[in-house]
Amino acid sequence: MPFYVAPEQLMKDRADFARKGIARGRALTALSIGDGILICAENRSNTLRKVSEIYDRIAFAGVGRYNEFDQLRIAGVRHADLKGYTYSREDVDARSLANQYAQVLGQTFTHEMKPMEVEILVAEVAPEPHDDQMFHVLYDGTVNDEAGYTVLGGEADSIAERLGQTYDGNWGVGEAVTAAAAALAGEERTLEADDLEVAILVRDTGQRAFQRIEGDELAGLMD
Repeated sequence: MPFYVAPEQLMKDRADFARKGIARGRALTALSIGDGILICAENRSNTLRKVSEIYDRIAFAGVGRYNEFDQLRIAGVRHADLKGYTYSREDVDARSLANQYAQVLGQTFTHEMKPMEVEILVAEVAPEPHDDQMFHVLYDGTVNDEAGYTVLGGEADSIAERLGQTYDGNWGVGEAVTAAAAALAGEERTLEADDLEVAILVRDTGQRAFQRIEGDELAGLMD
């Protein structure tokens, strides 16, 4: 006979396990600004990406175990491509992708032995800032519809508090990068351009809005 564990205790243990795994990773933040949606992640790797393009105006970002959120990214790209090919490109939106991710994460959290140690962000830029969509999907499938800015990963509450003290939706790209880096670093550290992975969903483009900001361009914005 297997040992009996109360469902409440089982869910609590799984949630604690997932939160501890996510907290060990570096955080990221996304901000809706005049030029688009800026995503800034602390990432010292030049090859492993936390921030990626999903579709024309949609970006994906993840924190936690890289192999797990990268599987989700690939599945999202395939889902978006199939839906866009079957229907039309306009039918692919961040809300439906976030719901798909929520179902996968919720199913895994409830029925699998080990939950996914990830938090993900699905962001879609709109012609006007107030129409931007940012969905923060937790390890248990919970979806939070964010406005203005959001933070994922370890120390998210303290980073969000620091960012909230200065956030301005009318920032330019340079101001947003500087503020995001300062919020991620805190008072005891300083993050340089090589410590960050930065991308933006540009607001006024035709179809593909995703652009990376790196190298000398990123260093120039932070000066």
